[in-house]
Amino acid sequence: MINDPFHPEEAIAREKDSIRGKLLGIVCAVAVTAILLAGYAFVRRFHTQKILANQTPPPTTDTGPKGPPVAHILVDQPMLEKGVTTIGGVVRNTSQGELTGLAVDLELYRRKDGAAEQKLVSVEPGTLQPQGEGAYSLKLSASDYASIKLVGLRANPQSKLIAYTTSPGKQRQPERLETRTVIVRKPGRAGEFINTADNPAKVP
Repeated sequence: MINDPFHPEEAIAREKDSIRGKLLGIVCAVAVTAILLAGYAFVRRFHTQKILANQTPPPTTDTGPKGPPVAHILVDQPMLEKGVTTIGGVVRNTSQGELTGLAVDLELYRRKDGAAEQKLVSVEPGTLQPQGEGAYSLKLSASDYASIKLVGLRANPQSKLIAYTTSPGKQRQPERLETRTVIVRKPGRAGEFINTADNPAKVP
């Protein structure tokens, strides 16, 4: 002990060794703790990256048209008449070259189950010169389809998708209310009997 009256130097040396041992133990404990924390952080980071890699969808190949638009599509409002919906509009060639085999690619959504189906509608005339225009039209049963969407424009060769722009076309005409002329017959002459539901009379 440090108060040993017979060997004070040995007691002091033992006390110093004890302190060094404690300090060394503390340093080792801190080092081990730091190594464990670093290992936990690495494992957690690796696990997170693995989860993100599994959740990231695979890259898709863009098959859409490239380059500047070569056509402009005017989309008319659908016209409904006697249960038939008419879809139509105008395609204008805005390029410097000729466009042939034009067809508008539409996506129809069925009213019954909401499923979509594709429909190609040809543009007439089939060949458009620069700044030339052609029309497209499609008649559908209003009870079969709930909505329709323009998804593309195709042209030769091999019905290739081409770049285009769009804008609203003709607006739907407001519905006209039928006017009916109601003729009200004047009551009979004085003394005549008027047969009504409240005052019935027998017919001879």
